[in-house]
Amino acid sequence: MDKNEQLINLLLSKKLIDAAKAEEIRKAPLKNKGDLGGFLLSQKIITDEQLTEARAALYGLPYYNLVNEEVVEEVVRFLPEEIAKTYQVICFGREANVLKIGLVEPNLKAMEAVNFLAADEKLQIQYFLVSNAGWQKIFKQYQKIEEEISSALEIKAKEEGEELVTVKTENEELNTEDINSAPVSRIVSVIIRHAVEARASDIHIEPFAKESRVRYRIDGILHTSLTLPKSIHNAIIARIKVLAKLKLDETRIPQDGRIRLLVNKREIDFRVSTLPLTNSEKVAMRILDVSKGAPSLEELGFNKLALTRIHNGIKKTSGIFLVTGPTGSGKTTTLYALLDILNQEGVNISTLEDPIEYEIKGINQSQVRPKIGFSFANGLRSLLRQDPNIIMVGEIRDEETADLSINASLTGHLVLSTLHTNDALGAVFRLLDMKIERFLLSSTLKTVVAQRLARRLCENCKQETKLSEEALQEMIAELKNAPLKVIQDELPDLKDVNQPLVNHKVYKAVGCSRCEMTGYSDRVAIAEVIEINDKLREIIDNGKVNLDINTVKQTEDFLSIKQDGIIKILQGRTTIEEVLRVIES
Repeated sequence: MDKNEQLINLLLSKKLIDAAKAEEIRKAPLKNKGDLGGFLLSQKIITDEQLTEARAALYGLPYYNLVNEEVVEEVVRFLPEEIAKTYQVICFGREANVLKIGLVEPNLKAMEAVNFLAADEKLQIQYFLVSNAGWQKIFKQYQKIEEEISSALEIKAKEEGEELVTVKTENEELNTEDINSAPVSRIVSVIIRHAVEARASDIHIEPFAKESRVRYRIDGILHTSLTLPKSIHNAIIARIKVLAKLKLDETRIPQDGRIRLLVNKREIDFRVSTLPLTNSEKVAMRILDVSKGAPSLEELGFNKLALTRIHNGIKKTSGIFLVTGPTGSGKTTTLYALLDILNQEGVNISTLEDPIEYEIKGINQSQVRPKIGFSFANGLRSLLRQDPNIIMVGEIRDEETADLSINASLTGHLVLSTLHTNDALGAVFRLLDMKIERFLLSSTLKTVVAQRLARRLCENCKQETKLSEEALQEMIAELKNAPLKVIQDELPDLKDVNQPLVNHKVYKAVGCSRCEMTGYSDRVAIAEVIEINDKLREIIDNGKVNLDINTVKQTEDFLSIKQDGIIKILQGRTTIEEVLRVIES
């Protein structure tokens, strides 16, 4: 039964129409398909309030008559005017921590926006269906409020002898009142606070034809958190520009800035980047929690073989220690964990970073600024004159930085850095591509870590599952190629590689309120580590033997990223889908 027929039957049951009128309505030609409500009102068969009450019953929402209601300004102001106007939604009541919200149409985007704003104050929402007339009656209070505010501002301006400054853009005019108005400031504040509370690493505010989308990157995945009216997009972008001290009237070129805010009594840094699009600007904000220390290697989830190799690598007084992987694989976080171990009284540690993600007491941390000539290469030259024992270079991006890093390690410095390669062995070939001589590379490269970050299963909602026979056989085949002793160090109950799941449960992601319905919370590192031993050093130096993983396996125990991922699955820490996702990336 369609909605129109349900509405007719409901009106019959409420005795608002009789059987003859119902049959007449069924035969009536509707101008717009499905617009039965408009027809009933135009023919004055029922009133707007009667129609709204009937529709409320159909949608399973309580009905509320706002036509004669008086609502105080503070309550109406809970929702910004643009949200109320775009979605035809109104806040008309507040009792303790419960808000009463009226909807002209049951709009999911409207509910999403209201829930987002209410969550900031931990408020509960009661939704009601209201008539268009009732909504318009309360909505008119915004105009009254705006008039009062404008009048107060004019009086204040006259008293101070100042005028409001208007900032013009190519698309529309935005004045300081728009940018710093309470609703816009509050929306930006809520967006930022929710991102921090949700453990997001990035915020994206993106304009579309009819709306503006807010997305958070949580555990490496982007999630849409809020959809806002397009009409307030420019005001929100301008507000963020004000906070980041960027040029408001420059919308043609990208801009970069920083904001430091106190969020929930924690100091948080935001790296702000604007990007001009067709008709507006997009903003991306990287969230850096400066009050939070770097996690330890154990907290990151490295296996025992990797931990042993890593600790051996950082004990050396000179040479190069590399962490490799694609963007977002946690390379810099691992470097910080290493610096935390190396940070002792007797050594001088200096870093070149872009950006500084964690502030560590006792380490000299420097932010590179390529725009003014302070690049990784130039900074590295200066660091060598600062009498360092250990140098951390955020990333080896070019031949010059690679060459300087090699030379620094030759002169008695331990150099920690990152490279963009898919696996550990790829670092050797990447450095050779950067024109590093084989004899220099073989004598300086000590340890290479390749890693990915897989989302960790939420302990609150994960459920045991069974794998397909195909997936099971693939896992068994991978583990057969790994050293049994290394596997048993991680899975003590494993006796036979051919039966790896006998004593190990495998879980799937489900989703609950604690993990934002994703099924995952936080991330775990899956990694492979190669220690450049004498045999590998000789192979790199002469270049006559083909250097591949089989060659590495002949010289030392080796556990690949995929094999480590399978172990993490059998430990119940992540899922097979997640391991395959990060490996394929």
